[in-house]
Amino acid sequence: MTFQSTETSATGYWAGQFDDGKLQQWAARLRLNLKAPRVSLGLVFMAPALVPYAAQVLEILRVHAQVGLLAGCSGASLIAGGEEMEQAPGLAVGLYHLPGAELRAFRFTQADVEEADDAGYWHHQAGVGPEEANGWLVFIDPYTVDGERWLGQWSEAYDGLPTFGGLASGSVKDHGTQVYLDGMAYDDGAVAIAVSGDVSLAGAVSQGCVPIGEPWTVTKAEGNLIHEIGNRPAYEVLARTFNELPRAEQERAQGNLMLGLVTNEYQEEFRRGDFLIRNLLGGDPSTGVLAVGARPRMGQSVQFQCRNAAAATEDMILTLRRIRETVGTRPIYGGCLCSCAGRGTRLFGVPHHDAALTQRHFGPLGLTGFFGNGEIGPVGPRNYLHGYTASLALLVGK
Repeated sequence: MTFQSTETSATGYWAGQFDDGKLQQWAARLRLNLKAPRVSLGLVFMAPALVPYAAQVLEILRVHAQVGLLAGCSGASLIAGGEEMEQAPGLAVGLYHLPGAELRAFRFTQADVEEADDAGYWHHQAGVGPEEANGWLVFIDPYTVDGERWLGQWSEAYDGLPTFGGLASGSVKDHGTQVYLDGMAYDDGAVAIAVSGDVSLAGAVSQGCVPIGEPWTVTKAEGNLIHEIGNRPAYEVLARTFNELPRAEQERAQGNLMLGLVTNEYQEEFRRGDFLIRNLLGGDPSTGVLAVGARPRMGQSVQFQCRNAAAATEDMILTLRRIRETVGTRPIYGGCLCSCAGRGTRLFGVPHHDAALTQRHFGPLGLTGFFGNGEIGPVGPRNYLHGYTASLALLVGK
């Protein structure tokens, strides 16, 4: 039952099964680790074994950890402090004191996504106008909410505001995921928290890739099919890019090739964080067509990418450095890390990879999070739903 505390946060990991009395004591001890006078925000992520007891666990946290606003979701693997508990029981909880923050939360469902006809719908449902928020934390049940469709609407409603979070995970066998808001556990829908006042959200998405070759321009595309790149068959350009790699890099790239699409063309040059990474779904050498997990447009700049453990480590380090530069000397009150279920020891071969690197750059940091079925975060000026990534949101003061 580990705890970690800073002046503005206390994080803890409960490794056991449900035990009412012991959980009450643990929650009270966690609250004592937070030296601040009040808890502004509580984040909770719960492993599948505790999901049947979720409502009781939430009430214990609200009462004994003295949490007013409590939100989160289920997670097959959990993150607390600098550790990642993969496929382990228990729960991860973070308590945060956010001086001068204004927080508002609400729950929405697929019915809202179906009904939303303009940006004003979401402003009304959330009770928050675009000028009233500095950013959003969102946790979604992937089985009942169309995350891509929702995010398209959301990006119009809150254009330019960073949105971080992820899609809940849980038991693969039972498809059992939940989202949490205050004392309620929901088997469907999503929860969103608006962060405003003297606290904002800073962070970035590490997509785990390194660019290969050079940037190109899409010259013929239809739907998710790219016919031509640089007025040449798209498959031919991919083959040439791969064949020009050194032999060692070819071996690493085999089966790990992706496509990066520039999100903001109004730049003199493109860096790694300027690309939205999407899967290469297939290619036909006879027609020269590439199928990708996106809808590229004619005139869009693209660059092929390679994803593997070494590339993901390098990208994570550069991403964290970039966030560090962005934050500067502003106080950091805590963080939330949503990592893809395909990362962790499965990708890196060592435990605690993303959490440990985050602590190395920002620690001691009150960090909580989970491994999910998708990650939400900005690339360039817009927010996207990602896969195989790590999305880090930092709660930052003025």
